[in-house]
Amino acid sequence: MNIIPISASAGITGFESPAAEYHQLACSLDEILIDHPSATFIGKACGDSMEGVGIFDGDLLIVDRHVTARQHDVIVANFNGEFVCKLLDVRQRMLVSANDKIEPVFINDLDSFSIEGVVIRSIRCHRPSYLLDDK
Repeated sequence: MNIIPISASAGITGFESPAAEYHQLACSLDEILIDHPSATFIGKACGDSMEGVGIFDGDLLIVDRHVTARQHDVIVANFNGEFVCKLLDVRQRMLVSANDKIEPVFINDLDSFSIEGVVIRSIRCHRPSYLLDDK
C-alpha cells in the first residue's frame, strides 16, 4: 500500500502531485485497522447521538469483542433488545450519548444489557460504496 503525505490546511489552493513523494507500507488496511481479526466485526452507525466523538450517521464502526470495555470507551451494546453505540460510564452504570441533546440512560438491574464490543476505530466514506448500500 502506498502512503501519500498530504497536508491540508485552511485556504488550500493546491498541492504537489501525490506521486511526487510516498513510501510503501508492507501491510494491509486490515493490519492497520483490526487488532483481533477473529473477534472483530464492522457495524454501521445510525443517527447523530455520537457526533461529539466524531462518529456520524453512516460511518463504519470497527468493533473489537476481545477488548475489555473501560470507563468512557465507545461501545456497541445490546440494551433491551436494541443495538446501541454509546459512551460507557462504568462508575454510574450509564450509557451516554456524545450529543448534548440526548439524555444519558441508566442501566438498571431489570434491563437486558450486554456489551457486544468496544469501538476501536471508525471510518467515514466520502463517496457511496455499492458494497455498503442499504438494499
